[in-house]
Formats: sequence, C-alpha cells, structure tokens
Amino acid sequence: MSADMSEGTSAGQPADAGPQPESVVDAAAAAAVAPTSAVATEARDDLAQVEPVVGAPKPDAILVADDVVRRFGGMTAVDVTHLEVQRGAITALIGPNGAGKTTFFNLLTGFDTPQSGRWSFEGNSLAGKSGARVAQAGMVRTFQLTKALSRLTVLQNMLLAARNNPGERFWLSWLPFTWRAQERAATEKAMELLARFKLDAKADDFAGSLSGGQRKLLEMARALMTDPTMIMLDEPMAGVNPALVQSLLGHVQALRDEGMTVLFVEHDMHAVRHISDWVVVMAEGRIVAEGPPASVMQDQAVVDAYLGAHHDTDLGDDSLLDPEILARLEAEEEKR
Repeated sequence: MSADMSEGTSAGQPADAGPQPESVVDAAAAAAVAPTSAVATEARDDLAQVEPVVGAPKPDAILVADDVVRRFGGMTAVDVTHLEVQRGAITALIGPNGAGKTTFFNLLTGFDTPQSGRWSFEGNSLAGKSGARVAQAGMVRTFQLTKALSRLTVLQNMLLAARNNPGERFWLSWLPFTWRAQERAATEKAMELLARFKLDAKADDFAGSLSGGQRKLLEMARALMTDPTMIMLDEPMAGVNPALVQSLLGHVQALRDEGMTVLFVEHDMHAVRHISDWVVVMAEGRIVAEGPPASVMQDQAVVDAYLGAHHDTDLGDDSLLDPEILARLEAEEEKR
C-alpha cells in the first residue's frame, strides 16, 4: 500500500482532520464530522419530514420499487412491497447475512430477473432492462467482490467504463482521427478520478497488484467514469484495512455532497449510523423497518433481525468509540 493512501484522508477533509483512525469504528466517527454541503442538508431536511415507516413516500424519490419478488426454488429471497429512495441522500440498506440485500441490488441493476415486480428510476421504468441499459440511464453499481480486470492496468480498467467511445465501432477503429480526441478526453478524465482516489500513481500498474482496499477505490472511481446520477455500493468497506476505511467513507459522503444519490449495503453499524441520512432494513427478503439511523438502530424489529429476541443491545452503541473522536462527533452534532 502506498504511503499517500495510508494517510486515510478523504475528499473534502483537511490533512489535519485528526489522528489516524485505528479501527473501523473510529473511522466512521471521523468521517461523520466532515463539512455538510447544501445538497446534503436539503436532502436531510426533506427526510426529517418523512414518517419512519416501511414504504414511506419520499418528497423527491429518484428510485421507486413495487412488488419485487425473487424466488430460488421454494425459497423467497426478495419480497419488497414498496420502497422509495430519496434523491441526493445517502441511504443505507442493512440486514443480516442472507437478508436478500445483494439479490435486491442485482434485480434493480439488471443483473438478475425477478418473478414479478416493477421499478422506475427518474420516472422511467427499468424493469427488464439489462445492466448496460440501467447504467446508461444513470444508475451504476459496484460489487461486493471487486470486478477489476487483473491483467489490464488501472488506467485501462478506467477507460473501459468511458461512455460514447467511437473507436469501439469496428469501421471507425480504422479511422483514428474520428476517436483520438475522445480518447484523450477520456484519459484525462480517468486520471483526474484516479488522482481524486489517490490511485494516480498506480495508473500503469496491473489492477491485480492492488490491495483489496485499493480495488474498492478503483471500482468507485470506474463507476464515476459514466457520470451517474445514482451510485449503488455493495459492501464498500468489506475486507478493507481500517487505514483506508475513513478514506472510503469520506468519498461516499463526497459523492452525495456533489449532488449524487447513494444507496449502499453495509454491515458495519457505526459506518451506517454516522454517514447515512436514511436506513432501510431487510430481513428474510422483506423490508422490516426504515427511518433515520439513530431510531432504526434501536428499533426492536431491527435488533431482533440481527440478534434474535431476548436481548438489550444498541447496534450502534457509541460507547465503543474512541473518547476523543466521540467528543468531536457530539460537538458536530450539536451544531446541526
């Protein structure tokens, strides 16, 4: 891992943002004290007016799903009656293993086909569309297991995601003057994104040489090559060294602050609690709760879904945080 990435700083955060986080918990809290943009504030204000009930309508829903059902044999993996995702917000999709989160992602993004259901993005139906068509519509996703092409360089992986490449057409590929300018522009854009994610020094390295955390960053950067309106992240922090977690969390917040909508699956409750504007909970394929992070973490149905009944546990207990970072977090929340 290169030295510049181990610093753990993220877009929009000053270099002196505090001590290096020693755990995922500390990184989540440190990311939460980053400045909040007007876009994020507006989305949060809108969500503050939403009743925290399953299927609650949102003031400005960018994604709406109805009656989405996916069965594998006799097992129902997904059975979502109604879900709306607020534009310009970070929405976390959480739930225990086997809850159907990734399957639901696959259905919405065209990588799997449901038995029934309909969903729309920006008012346009995406049901039955391929993954490529969904991405062209402005909704892109990353994967829990990274999909970088190991034997291509980091830069080549980025260029594969560039849109409107005339040189990919067979006859035009023989006429370089028709695509050279486009290729230069795509390369410049790719290098700018790699620099943003602290991967520019790795541009000519094979993608297979990157660490797990760097591959997660590459996936996020590559998704941005398509200029999406909404980005869906499947467990972006899974398997990532804590030294990179704060950077990843900061990048997720930066996407929202730039006006993008973020829907992400994550198991770490501290990351969810401190960077999410809204939380949706799945269990056994169904949505069992949704609402602001603080209230959802203490919802009995949510805790039961994770831990079973007969317990007294707050899934996002801040007593586990480093005292110094907790003090910074509380001070920031008082200002909001």
